[in-house]
Amino acid sequence: MLAELQFVTVGSGEEQKELIAKTVDIIEKSELDYQLTAMGTLVEGDWEEIMTLVSKCQAVLLKESDRVISDISIDDRKGESNRLRGKVLEIEYALGRGLQTAGLT
Repeated sequence: MLAELQFVTVGSGEEQKELIAKTVDIIEKSELDYQLTAMGTLVEGDWEEIMTLVSKCQAVLLKESDRVISDISIDDRKGESNRLRGKVLEIEYALGRGLQTAGLT
């Protein structure tokens, strides 16, 4: 399963980057395969792993702010793994060249 996670806090005294850094730290410690992007974080894992991760991120953000808006997009495909890197490699193969992928490949 691939998931794109985006969190926005409302009513906190801290800048967004400081709070998002806390969620990225949680994601990194989860040991799931992930890729930070400018607009969110892509994560690969099973349903339970991803929902546990979302819950942990929400809890940390709610300690620091009055409101958390979470946008979660999920692509769940049976029997598939390593899709985070695999999907990028498929496009690079189709183009016949490497792409700028923020360290994904």
